Amino acid sequence: MALVLGFAVLTAVCTCYAAGHLGIDSDTDHMFATSLPWRQHQLAFDREFPQFNDLLVAVVRGATPEETDQAAATLAATLRADRQHFHDVTRPDADPFFRKEGLLLLGPDDLAKLLDSLMAAQPLLGPLASDPSARGLLQGVSLMAEGVRIEHADLSAYNTALRQLQQVLEHAAAGRPQPLSWQSLLGSDVTRQTDNMRLLLLHPVLQANSLQPGLAATQALERASAALPGVRSGRVRMNYTGSVALSDVQFGALTEGIVGSTLVSLVLLALWLYLALRSWRLIVPILLTLLAGFALTIGFAAMAIGTLNLISVAFAVLFVGLAVDFAIQFAVRLRDERPQQPTLAAALSGTARAAGAQIAVAAMAIACGFLAFAPTAFVGVAELGLIAGAGMGLALLCTLTLLPALLWLFQPRDQDHELALPFGVAWDHLLQRHRRGVLGLFTVLAAAGMVAAVWMPFDANPLHTQDPNSEPMRTLRSLAENPATNPFNIDIMAPDLVHARTLGDRLAHLPEVSSVISGATFVPAQQPAKLDQLEQAQDLLLPSLEPSGAAPALTPATLRTAIADTRDAIARAGTDLPADSPLRGIDVALQHLAQAPDARLLAMNEAVTRFLPDELASLRDALNATPITLQSLPDSIRHDWFAADGRVHLQVSPTAAAHDTAGLRRFVDAVQTIAPDAGGPAVTTIASADTIMRAFLQAAMLATVAIALVLLFALRHLRDTGIVLLTLAMSGLLTALLAQLAGMAINYANIIALPLLLGVGVSFNVYFVMNWRAGMRRFVGSASARAVLFSALTTGTAFGSLALSHDRGMASMGSLLLLSLVAVLLATFAFLPALLYTLAPASPRTAR
Repeated sequence: MALVLGFAVLTAVCTCYAAGHLGIDSDTDHMFATSLPWRQHQLAFDREFPQFNDLLVAVVRGATPEETDQAAATLAATLRADRQHFHDVTRPDADPFFRKEGLLLLGPDDLAKLLDSLMAAQPLLGPLASDPSARGLLQGVSLMAEGVRIEHADLSAYNTALRQLQQVLEHAAAGRPQPLSWQSLLGSDVTRQTDNMRLLLLHPVLQANSLQPGLAATQALERASAALPGVRSGRVRMNYTGSVALSDVQFGALTEGIVGSTLVSLVLLALWLYLALRSWRLIVPILLTLLAGFALTIGFAAMAIGTLNLISVAFAVLFVGLAVDFAIQFAVRLRDERPQQPTLAAALSGTARAAGAQIAVAAMAIACGFLAFAPTAFVGVAELGLIAGAGMGLALLCTLTLLPALLWLFQPRDQDHELALPFGVAWDHLLQRHRRGVLGLFTVLAAAGMVAAVWMPFDANPLHTQDPNSEPMRTLRSLAENPATNPFNIDIMAPDLVHARTLGDRLAHLPEVSSVISGATFVPAQQPAKLDQLEQAQDLLLPSLEPSGAAPALTPATLRTAIADTRDAIARAGTDLPADSPLRGIDVALQHLAQAPDARLLAMNEAVTRFLPDELASLRDALNATPITLQSLPDSIRHDWFAADGRVHLQVSPTAAAHDTAGLRRFVDAVQTIAPDAGGPAVTTIASADTIMRAFLQAAMLATVAIALVLLFALRHLRDTGIVLLTLAMSGLLTALLAQLAGMAINYANIIALPLLLGVGVSFNVYFVMNWRAGMRRFVGSASARAVLFSALTTGTAFGSLALSHDRGMASMGSLLLLSLVAVLLATFAFLPALLYTLAPASPRTAR
């Protein structure tokens, strides 16, 4: 009783301590050791440019560039006012610097192309200078038609602009006015975007000690965007992504449905315990022992580490699934021992002597599988290994001390139920008769498993463990499809502008690189030549952009007159117009508008001129660009592209070929041949994959060596140790084969299943081998086999709850653990008995 009370007090203390000191670390960057070179580079870059960390990114897309700009500006203003949820909001594309100096940032050829496009639109711009209305625009169309009639002018250069105008007039005539995009009409393919996208970079207020620290800010963003007029009309949409949103979604998936899956797991656990033991006087002590061991383990986690990460939160399920094996083994052995002993005390003592060593070996082997990850640089799994490995030791302690005490208190009655599995004896006879055939079959399966292991894919991208249908992932994929917005870029620091230009030029010529942007981009070369181009354009274009006095009042009557004049001009052009000329479509639309109500005509005028004034002002500002120097750069640009010590930031974007892991690796390798110190998301993704693989290989070797030493110490015989290790190897190869057949890939979450497989395999195999050493010739028909089977069922139930998780990483871990458990059972119940039937035990003893 004193022992039970002592454990009760210790359990309560550990539970209370964990409740107050065990937190959640939702930052996935913390899952790798800071001593790694690529992590040090990442941390150094983060210190120089902290504004790129903990971001929520709003992506605004609209039907026209102007509507997108307007919606993004309104949303940014709304969010800036929400200090409860956002620290700051920035729009990189809306900096006044780009409005005034943007044309100087274009290359000479692109600048010439854009200016030619503006020149081509001058016939439309000229009348608008004196009359910025639909009337002035129609006058420009009339002049173009007259040019065709009188001078046989070729209007093919204007077709794109005229077709846009035709579509706007057609919509207005149908009573569905849509604004004319003057940016699209006056621009060229140099400035034209395919999806009219604008980005808002938000630093949300994060809620401490929350699994989803940015959820409140994300919800505020969704509410603000839903209130935008453009969103309500369906002409604008807002999506979001960013590290904060991705982390929130992943941790949210961990908790989604956790109550239901936990209840189902507990019901199944109770069912397996009942079928294995058939006595509540045995089941309740086991459950209490599990709870005590779990409480001690979370207390250890709180004291030793203090936080749980995305992977180490799985320790709870793993603990229950694995620790219950020890208790079942003890209880089943007790049922086997009880009829042979006069008292319960004697039976408990005999069980401890018979099963204690086997359970201890199993616990140490599983602990070795977990603890093998502890010294690796993959901190996420290292912490899980440390917690779960210590948990196995605590589970062993509880099984050999608390469980016997509880069994003494509950006084389980003698049971005369058969302990052997119903099919056990027949299965043993079958394996004994066909042992060579069984071993031959497993040899073939092992060879197939070797091939599967060699070709087992490894998915290096941690984002692939995210739900692909979640909002942040859909948005991220849409950004990644465009090289200009692909988030998997590379960051490099150059000592000064000269080196930045030289390095940027070298990188830009790599076939794996789509673009290079640096601080040098904003102090462009060849400025005198570009300023000369702009000066020439000013002479020709500014008169068309400057207002030239007040225009006559606009009325529906004057609009009808302008429509009639334009139709007459198009009609006079007659057969001189090509059959596919947009002017013919404009004539048809104007015919409908001439018969439309006054309100519809005024709505057409509003649609045509809504964005015109700002576009004319923007063009005037852009044409009046002035020389850019390092000293004249605004702080908003320097903040993102220059370090405090003067070093220059370069951002290298990949081509579309980097959409998969192989392409991303080629991109990183190509850039690092020129800039070995390169970092950034692309480098981090590849480096983290390499770190994970090294951690796995290191852990696998450590686990194998540690388990071999444990077995040598326990079995004290090389051949018997080799039998267990051979069975483990068979389990591993079968796991690889099953995973390949199931189409699974190894990733950063499920990789722990492989070293853990060694520990689980030992915990099952060692029972058979130690019984065989004691002279037993019934393996599947023994009480140990019953305990192993129901232990596997309870363990599988725990792993199954992981496999059903809404988090893809956790689900992949559970699925691979389930497959490995199936492989272990096949090896334990078929391969190992067949192998043992072909061998003689090293030192036979009297069978029990």
